[in-house]
Amino acid sequence: MSLALVHSRSLDGISAAAVSVEVHLANGLPSFTLVGLAETEVKESRERVRAALQNSGLSFPHNKRITVNLAPAEVPKEGGRFDLPIALGLLAASGQIDAQALAGLECAGELSLSGELRPVRGALAMSLALRREGLPRQLLLPQASAAEAALVEQVQVLSAHHLLEVVAALQPGSEQGLAQARAQAAAPPLSGPDLRDIKGQAAAKRALEIAAVGEHSLLLVGPPGTGKSMLAQRLSGLLPPLDDEQALESAAVLSLAGQFQPSRWAQRVMRSPHHTASAVALVGGGSPPRPGEISLALHGVLFLDELPEFNRLALEALREPMETGRILISRAARQSEFPARFQLIAAMNPCPCGNAGNPLRACRCSPDQISRYQARLSGPFLDRLDLLIEVLMVPPAELAALPAGESSASVAARVAAARAWAHERQGCSNARLTVDQLDKLAAPEPAALAFLQKAAEKLGWSARSYHRVLRVARSIADLAGSTRLNPAHMAEAIQMRRGLRT
Repeated sequence: MSLALVHSRSLDGISAAAVSVEVHLANGLPSFTLVGLAETEVKESRERVRAALQNSGLSFPHNKRITVNLAPAEVPKEGGRFDLPIALGLLAASGQIDAQALAGLECAGELSLSGELRPVRGALAMSLALRREGLPRQLLLPQASAAEAALVEQVQVLSAHHLLEVVAALQPGSEQGLAQARAQAAAPPLSGPDLRDIKGQAAAKRALEIAAVGEHSLLLVGPPGTGKSMLAQRLSGLLPPLDDEQALESAAVLSLAGQFQPSRWAQRVMRSPHHTASAVALVGGGSPPRPGEISLALHGVLFLDELPEFNRLALEALREPMETGRILISRAARQSEFPARFQLIAAMNPCPCGNAGNPLRACRCSPDQISRYQARLSGPFLDRLDLLIEVLMVPPAELAALPAGESSASVAARVAAARAWAHERQGCSNARLTVDQLDKLAAPEPAALAFLQKAAEKLGWSARSYHRVLRVARSIADLAGSTRLNPAHMAEAIQMRRGLRT
């Protein structure tokens, strides 16, 4: 048989589009042509496949005119993931393996020159796409990628270490089968930094707890050394583990970037990009488009330290994803959409020297310098933050006398109870409540409503800020076990939007 068909998939955003690898052998001048909108890495597979077949003791059809078509032609293909399908297609077209056995397989894998199979990105996305389409096929992947794909239930994943293992299993009448991959057991969560380590800072710890309950965004403002970064690093320890669907979504995005570790299954991600990160690094992009930090932090925490030092365009690019929970990257030839449900926590100094409001050291900055420094954060960006908290400097003598704080475990227990109540009531976190849901589920008492309206008018809040205060007050009420928002809940929510000294 001179024609063979092998099924595979190409990564397209967070999805994995089906690709048919068609291999045809014809008489004529010997050549090896690869068509189907293939990137340079895919075209280089010709040499890898040739060497892998020869070094594995298999026959390469040197005297044939070889044409490999990756269909559909309008879908871009990149990476070395098509090495294995192309090699199997050549072997089937030349009669070295049973072509009928390939009908029930989807495969991907990069070949070394010796024929070993190397891991590929997006194995989990391939498995999810196969389950979603409900096709009766098995997924064949290198061993290093198969355990990742096996996390998806209802999909049978086969693994192989070398091309010869696959060839032996696909021989006509062969009784030798490929090993079935098993998902690795989830490792117990690593004991991260504990909130007990931070002495004092009761207001900041309270804000951290409220942020964990409602998935609210949080900005910590204070002099250097007050514990802003330590507080931020302990937020993920207050959050409950991911459910199965959230864990799959998070792992699929990390898999696209080649950063997923099965041992970290169902554990929330915390991403901390450096302040020199570009807008593309934060929101995603490139050719082909890759997920950025906001997508890699899906259902986790994105920590931006030294917030005013970030590029202004990079911060402004976060505004839409913070509202919609997704990012659509549009280019002339294609569009790619990535999820962006992340919880933002940021930290900054109050002024360029960092000592504004520090009782121990005098600030060297003029009012104009402080104003320009804080103006690096635009009003529309700050308007999208839920909590703006001032972290005060604690004198050394007072710090030494303070007892150890409450542990992360005890705070996490309260957070889990409040979040469970909120999800039972509304099916989402308080930060995701729509305006219509706020009217029904976060209706304040008359005195609390009058207090909020007066504060909003005096402080010049926008409608967005008004609704964000309501969401925060709803989280405070959940922590208190209250169904109604009373003036005390509202007063605390209002106070937590005043962290910047202007």
